[in-house]
Amino acid sequence: MDPNLLYWKSEGQSFLSRLHIWANLLDPTYLLSSDAEILKAHASLGSGETNEEDVPAKTLSLSSVHAGSGAVLPLAFRPPAFLLISAPLVLGSFLPHSSVKPALFWQFLLQSYSAGFNYANRSSSPEQDKKRHFKELLLITGTVSCTTCAGALPHIFIKQLSIQSPPLRTFFRSILPIPLSAALAFFNVYTVRSVESETGIQVFDTNGNPVGISKAAGEKAVTETALSRAALFGMTAVIPNLLVLLIRGTRPFHHMSVVVVLGLMIPVSFSLFPQLEMIKKENLEEELQAAAGNGHLFYHRGL
Repeated sequence: MDPNLLYWKSEGQSFLSRLHIWANLLDPTYLLSSDAEILKAHASLGSGETNEEDVPAKTLSLSSVHAGSGAVLPLAFRPPAFLLISAPLVLGSFLPHSSVKPALFWQFLLQSYSAGFNYANRSSSPEQDKKRHFKELLLITGTVSCTTCAGALPHIFIKQLSIQSPPLRTFFRSILPIPLSAALAFFNVYTVRSVESETGIQVFDTNGNPVGISKAAGEKAVTETALSRAALFGMTAVIPNLLVLLIRGTRPFHHMSVVVVLGLMIPVSFSLFPQLEMIKKENLEEELQAAAGNGHLFYHRGL
């Protein structure tokens, strides 16, 4: 088992402990570290050389290394980069565009980045990756295409139906994007990572030894991550709109509140489910149940 997963096994089994860890991991200064520094920190975490005084090495490894493959994550898709990149894209997608083209443009950027982040942080191992690259590429392309068009639906309705009524325009611009944002975030994760449900992901015993591939664990990992992302984007859509309605805030206030809520919700969303999750023996495939000596196995959920 990867050193990052061993750390999550011992430190990240309660929501509050995960929230505390993620609050530290999302520090954008970790993006300034080189690949060599990251790999050194990862190696020291695996060798047990770090101690309580060497927290930066732990957090650098946890924030920058894929816990399944042990490879350094691409810079743009590391958790500390998520807010920096997604904030302007979310703001752009929430703007009341006067035409459909800019709405499609901002949705394309947001959904493309979301798909890339979901794919880079999926549950995977080097052996599995060799077999499914092409199918995953098709899934990413299809997901971005569908979610881009669906995300622009409020603007398409306003334009095509020539809606002039203020209440209807408010509904399409402020109310409909709330469930739509949550649904698209769920769909993006679920489709980009659907191969995990079909082929399964690696499961481990209580000692961290790999014992096989489980489709049930793959389905659980994808569903949990999709729910956490739906919570992230759904709350980012609903809270600023409610604040604007309650206190009659201006557009700059709405933009600022979107960034603040997004920034606060990211660690909450990432903490909703453990990175090293458990699956009960009765929910596993028959051939894997014998390996669940303590009544459960572990799997890497991904992010």
